Amino acid sequence: MSESESGIEEAEVDVDFGEDGLVPAIAQDADSGEVLMLAYVSPEALDRTLETGEAHYYSRSREELWHKGGTSGHVQSIEEVRVDCDEDTLLYLVDQTGGACHTGHRSCFHRTIDGEHVGERVFEPDEVY
Repeated sequence: MSESESGIEEAEVDVDFGEDGLVPAIAQDADSGEVLMLAYVSPEALDRTLETGEAHYYSRSREELWHKGGTSGHVQSIEEVRVDCDEDTLLYLVDQTGGACHTGHRSCFHRTIDGEHVGERVFEPDEVY
């Protein structure tokens, strides 16, 4: 991989964006290994991520590119982007500012399947959105 102006390496791997033009991307805390969220990435979102050094995703519900933290200020600074062996899933290793989840929690994975809350709330959504 070669470095861009942001210091993030540019993609030299052919990511398989599939028929819908999207791949899942897991955001993981680069230091702790905590899984923060899963979202989808288009080719444009990946390009913007690599250009800026901050996570960009594609919103399937709004059908548009979005910059994580663009509204809340809770950005994900990219430490590294990895691709799985099938080249159809990405892993963003990030330095998370604030919470990753729009519900105010640090991680989107803040409940067990039984409904037990296991994650901490780090901001009040009504004050941010």
